Amino acid sequence: MTPIRVLIVDDHPMVAEGIEAILETYDDLDVIGVLTNGQAAIDEVEALAPDVMLLDLNMPGVNGLSATEIILERRPDTRILILSMHDSPEYISTALNHGAKGYVLKDVPTEEIKTAIDTVMAGGEYLCTGARGSLKPRISDGREPLTSREQQILLELAQGKSNKDVGLALDISVRTVETHRKNIKRKLGISSTAGLTRYAMEHGVLQGTGR
Repeated sequence: MTPIRVLIVDDHPMVAEGIEAILETYDDLDVIGVLTNGQAAIDEVEALAPDVMLLDLNMPGVNGLSATEIILERRPDTRILILSMHDSPEYISTALNHGAKGYVLKDVPTEEIKTAIDTVMAGGEYLCTGARGSLKPRISDGREPLTSREQQILLELAQGKSNKDVGLALDISVRTVETHRKNIKRKLGISSTAGLTRYAMEHGVLQGTGR
């Protein structure tokens, strides 16, 4: 059986090295690298091709949430498990809304990190015990919130840019833009581009753009 390829991304060397040492004791896991920031994870994800990424939430530069969205655009097959010291419902639900498959607190027992990896590899979501107890519903007021990446794409679309233009501006494929566009329309309950523009104007998304 091919080992699960795991990439660790954390700006605290002692934490990262501790997790690496633990995971390397499992024969069915292969730790393929340890990176120290979100930008490095974005830059390396296609070359390293991890099955699972353990990603710190709070890092300098590109944080874990922004990195999650961009990483999944570049390599959708990667399962991202957020590592964090924060157990607040807002952190957890936001991470899941950004595409993470699980949320694990850094003080959990070793076996739980392994369980989380196995769970997301099997197609499930995993919340560690502390996170599970504090999680609020992911949809509030009947509307699922837009992620930061979706807000960015909404801004581009609302300025009249085509999917191709948005893709060029953000260095992503037209197919990825189309996927985001569908998700934005679904979340907002809007069916037309004109409706997206109107929503952007009414909610101040276009402020400061000169439009």
